[in-house]
Amino acid sequence: MGSGIGPPPGAAIIGAGATEQGEIPGESPEVIAVRAAVAALEDAGIDKSAVDGLITCKAPLTAHGTDEGMGPLLGINPDYSTTLDYGMAGFSLHLAAMAIRSGLASTVLLTYGTNARSARIGFSRPIGGSAQWAALTGFLHVAGPAAMAARRHMHLYGTTEEQLGWVSVAQREWAALNPRAVFRSPMGIGDYLAQPYVVEPLRRADLTVISDGGAAFVVTSSQRAADLHAKPVHLLGMAQRSAIRNEQNEDKLMRPWLGSIAGQVYRNAGLGPDDMDLAYLQDGTSVWVLQMLEWYGFCGLGEAGPFLAEGHTRPGGRLPVNTHGGQLSESYTHNWMHLYEAVAQLRGEAGDRQVPGAEVALHAQTHDFWKGAATILSTRSAV
Repeated sequence: MGSGIGPPPGAAIIGAGATEQGEIPGESPEVIAVRAAVAALEDAGIDKSAVDGLITCKAPLTAHGTDEGMGPLLGINPDYSTTLDYGMAGFSLHLAAMAIRSGLASTVLLTYGTNARSARIGFSRPIGGSAQWAALTGFLHVAGPAAMAARRHMHLYGTTEEQLGWVSVAQREWAALNPRAVFRSPMGIGDYLAQPYVVEPLRRADLTVISDGGAAFVVTSSQRAADLHAKPVHLLGMAQRSAIRNEQNEDKLMRPWLGSIAGQVYRNAGLGPDDMDLAYLQDGTSVWVLQMLEWYGFCGLGEAGPFLAEGHTRPGGRLPVNTHGGQLSESYTHNWMHLYEAVAQLRGEAGDRQVPGAEVALHAQTHDFWKGAATILSTRSAV
């Protein structure tokens, strides 16, 4: 069974900030994260002296971004502070909510920054339960096991490369409306299919952007949120599940444990997939989106291929997915920018890509084959 917290988690986002995304030469991850934090505090309308909790996320494959490194730059001594080694946005957000519920802090600042693109940090490393065995099989990048997962889906359900391609094409269409996006040039399904394979059947457009950038959020209790911000975004439900046995898990490539996270987060929020106006799905590869559409109940098992090809996730579709372009087209920030976009959309602040009437969003996070987290967000404090 998946674990969960709720209902309701009793926490809300009152501030969101982001830097430019792409390449930011000459700035460390910490400086980028501080700039995002300043923007989030300004958005929340509070001074840094009001912050009594700090959660930071280390930049990928570096020692940068710890709370002890960030404290002097921010000039704060919060009562509670910590750093997540792989602090993707979903896990960091849940930790903030737990700190608030436990009384360890009342107003928590979450911040993340990376300079992976300008520092030319490579992401070729073994993926798997045992690094040495993964390296022997050639799995030096997530593209390898993701390609196997795609082939498995194609074998079981008849999914085609063209259907998979609609993940990347749809997100590029959204990115074209996003000034922050790294990749904004038009890409149709024909352009996608014309790209050479990186690891068959995956092409470059199926794999994440490497980028610099930062994002930050201010989280407080739902009770205080209404007094501090005109339009807080409430956490209606949270859930997590680990799969850290990795290769010992049955059908590892298909990640069936995502289904238990989905069931738990929907129960905690008292909602279901049909209630979601928006979905923000971790997309280190396009294959993760394919899988998560099914496990989170937006279509039946094995039906994501036709669902994508019918255009449901594209601008104007009935389930807008990753409306900023996601990690395939906007930037690579461990789902931090997914959360930033969710907040912007729910507040009605997304500009040309605004989805009319959006009130409820799913933010679903995974760390490849290891763990996952999900949050249901809304400007409504109760449903």
